[in-house]
Amino acid sequence: MAIAPEFYKHIVDNDKEFTKSEFFKKMQWLNDENEDLYDPDYNDLIRVAFTTQFSRGRHSDLVSLLSGRNFETRTYEDSIAEQSFSKLKTGVLNFINETNFKRFLIAIKSAGFISPKLIRSQNAINFAYIVYLKLKELKVNSVDIESYVRRWLVYSILTGRYSGSPESAFDFDIRQISYKPFDEILKEREEAELSDAFWNASLPQSLDTSVASSPYFHVFLAAQVKENDRGFLSKDVLVGDLISLRGDIHHLFPKDYLKKKGLDRSKYNQIANYVYMQSEINIKVGNKAPKEYFEIIKTQMQDNNKLVSGLSTHQQLIDNLQMNAVPTDIMQMSIDDYNDFLAARRKLMAAKIKNYYHSL
Repeated sequence: MAIAPEFYKHIVDNDKEFTKSEFFKKMQWLNDENEDLYDPDYNDLIRVAFTTQFSRGRHSDLVSLLSGRNFETRTYEDSIAEQSFSKLKTGVLNFINETNFKRFLIAIKSAGFISPKLIRSQNAINFAYIVYLKLKELKVNSVDIESYVRRWLVYSILTGRYSGSPESAFDFDIRQISYKPFDEILKEREEAELSDAFWNASLPQSLDTSVASSPYFHVFLAAQVKENDRGFLSKDVLVGDLISLRGDIHHLFPKDYLKKKGLDRSKYNQIANYVYMQSEINIKVGNKAPKEYFEIIKTQMQDNNKLVSGLSTHQQLIDNLQMNAVPTDIMQMSIDDYNDFLAARRKLMAAKIKNYYHSL
């Protein structure tokens, strides 16, 4: 139902017994829900519900607990099985609770993640929901919860926290959350994994890739959305609008221009060469060197004709470059400057991500 709300009628028509259950009543709101930012499947639901309620992260432990396993005596007891099923039920109901789910999504969206294509790690968003539900259970202030959820999601994406052995990471993290104040945990992680060395060296190196689905690039775009940045050379159109309306990513050094200069795909498709730009502006930029198309833009500003861009002053142009983390030197650049441009832009993108993270 989360993925296909129209499945509601199929359930009503074909599973009369389930429609009478407490679970169905609690999930009926999905019939009118078209949000696709977080569409959990069965495994996601079980993982989040179990981890939140039992403060454990390994699915094998859930199987043992539902079988009545006493981990201390290594025996099986009916009372433990009953208690485990009861706790799991509570976890499931908390997961599908409309208020919980929607407030969690509001927190995620407020961090700039307005499209599912910006969140490629299902484990990262699953654990962010665990953080939300667990801190709510621990009666942490709601404003603090939202900030912690935003920051933890971005932290886990930037560090690849749940990309290797997610069950082990889930198990470790939930146990820490259960006995230590969350702000202390976050501070420890930031000092260990998000030091100046990460922001100044490691992150710029991670941005040295031609993979458009890079999680680092997606965090950069989320930062642009959160800050209401406008598209490259746009006066009014926001990056968030371009992402929501299936806008296109274009090249700052045009692809055809670089191909004609002999560069291969891995070089011209660098994410440091990517920017969200209106297609009509991209068409007018064409396949010219930056110094050539910026000369046209400067001329149009003087003539006030706005043939390429809606920007009308030099300051607007500078502001637009800065919000897109584009070095202003690009206005004098050609093929000979391309490598220097990529290095400079990676540093600006990393700095923007750092400021964004600390604003969460």
